Amino acid sequence: IIRRIKSIPGLWSSDYMQWGVEETCQYLRREGLREWEDKFRAQKITGVGLRYLTDDHLEKIGIGYLGDRLQILHSIRKLWQIAAGSNKVFNDPIHGHVELHPLLIKIIDTPQFQRLRNLKQLGGTYFVFPGASHNRFEHSIGVGYLAGRLVQALNERQPELLISRRDILCVQIAGLCHDLGHGPFSHMFDVMFIPKARPEIKWKHETASLAMFDYLVEDNNLKPVMEQHGLVLPEDLDFIKEQIAGPLNTDAWPYKGRPENKSFLYEIVANKRNGIDVDKWDYFARDCYHLGIQNNFDYRRFLKFARVCEVDGQKNICTRDKEVGNLYDMFHTRNCLHRRAYQHKVGNIIETMITEAFLKADPHIQIEGSGGKMFTLSTAIDDMKAYTKLTDQVFEQILNSSSPELAEARQILKNIICRRLYKCLGQTQAEKPMAVTQVRVFKLCWALELAQSIPQTGSQEASLRPEDFVVNVIVMDYGMKEQNPINNVRFYCKNDLTKAIQIRKNQVSKLLPEQFAEQLIRVYCKKRDEKSLEAAKKHFVQWCMDRNFSKPQDGDIIAPELTPLKASWSNNNNKGECSGNGSTREANCVSANGPKKAKTQLFK
Repeated sequence: IIRRIKSIPGLWSSDYMQWGVEETCQYLRREGLREWEDKFRAQKITGVGLRYLTDDHLEKIGIGYLGDRLQILHSIRKLWQIAAGSNKVFNDPIHGHVELHPLLIKIIDTPQFQRLRNLKQLGGTYFVFPGASHNRFEHSIGVGYLAGRLVQALNERQPELLISRRDILCVQIAGLCHDLGHGPFSHMFDVMFIPKARPEIKWKHETASLAMFDYLVEDNNLKPVMEQHGLVLPEDLDFIKEQIAGPLNTDAWPYKGRPENKSFLYEIVANKRNGIDVDKWDYFARDCYHLGIQNNFDYRRFLKFARVCEVDGQKNICTRDKEVGNLYDMFHTRNCLHRRAYQHKVGNIIETMITEAFLKADPHIQIEGSGGKMFTLSTAIDDMKAYTKLTDQVFEQILNSSSPELAEARQILKNIICRRLYKCLGQTQAEKPMAVTQVRVFKLCWALELAQSIPQTGSQEASLRPEDFVVNVIVMDYGMKEQNPINNVRFYCKNDLTKAIQIRKNQVSKLLPEQFAEQLIRVYCKKRDEKSLEAAKKHFVQWCMDRNFSKPQDGDIIAPELTPLKASWSNNNNKGECSGNGSTREANCVSANGPKKAKTQLFK
């Protein structure tokens, strides 16, 4: 169909929804349906009308034979449905046999996309979970596939949305290319390394994804190929990039790629409104599979119930009211993945050590970029030709080097390989969340405070310095900081599929979280000898007492002489927590709260 239509002036450039009667008739002629042209012209059927045509309509306008009607409907549906004939099939362990459009294959078969084969999806977590060896490459293919599944489900369920093949292709390309900008060890690079190497800039991987996408298109001369497959440039390029990183301007309707009546398309790949998007669906399923953790969310069910409804003048993707519990489970799954894997205490310290090695190696790694100019690890983000060459392989490059300048970095990486890791002293929490980042931790001199927190119970034999401590601040949330993301989701009832409603937490269950974010503070010690570690643990407990932080879980074990000195850390202060049944429960309540409170509970 592309080969037949591309010669018609303005046919692809304006999209079928912009066709008048004559363009519609011209399309019929090109499809070999000239005999029905007069009937379409007499009924003034335009491009928009084609989306609503049914077999009954064709019969009413005088097309009597069923075979003729089926042939017309087949030709018309090709305008918004992507044919499977020339698609390529991938066998994916998560989604099964995945079909991708030839244009997506053109993008996949570029050096910029193939680079993702050498970027671990979970960075340093692979050093903890032996199965987590998957890469950004397969995740990106999965997101491109799921983006197509969701947009085509909406297209089939609601033809009135007038979703075109252009829309479907652009959404799939955005899903495919959303992670092009990741650096070595994925989030470690943009969250830990770049903020320390170049604290003067605000940079995130989405910024690099846009630059890398532009470079991919330009370097591989893909603009003519995109136009051949029906995309309109530069409008569709803007649309693809806006889906990845948000609006490119700040007007009332901030997007250039699609008008406001297509606002729902911006919620598929990276949903800025509530975080429910196909990127999460793929990494939930894929990461759980490789980590050996159960995934409690089934995106296939969401696909069955997804509908577009109008919300405050915009069209948003909504789901059935009965699905609210499943969405809470989805965000709970996200939190569990962070708690059990992404923020694992050993994985985190390994990424901290890799970051330290990269910082020491930074000035000495030279990467050739555009015009023969040389870049370092931290400046390669300024040049996409250089950045294309920067992958996880830099770890082996440093580890196997013989350069004297890389000796310190090399030793840190050898320590990781040989499992000589910094030791975790414990984890604590502030009474209230603090506005603190990893960069600010250094400025707050918490490492200095830890070194100076001499335990009250006596002098320590080991000598500890600020550089012996590492402090990591970790935020656990449901994806929208302190907010409940479900408050930004809209639902519909089976009695009215068009009306969007909000469902509050107290309408769902009393067992749901009261808070949706928490801040954890972890402290590690670089010294590994027994005497230093014992002293460092007591310094850590004393520091928690001085700062009025929560008692570490093993505080009574590592510093039994210190914890009784802080009244609020008393084990008897259980604030009414009772366990057991009958007389056992009564006894526990008496122990925890005194006889008077126990009596009150007994006769309540």
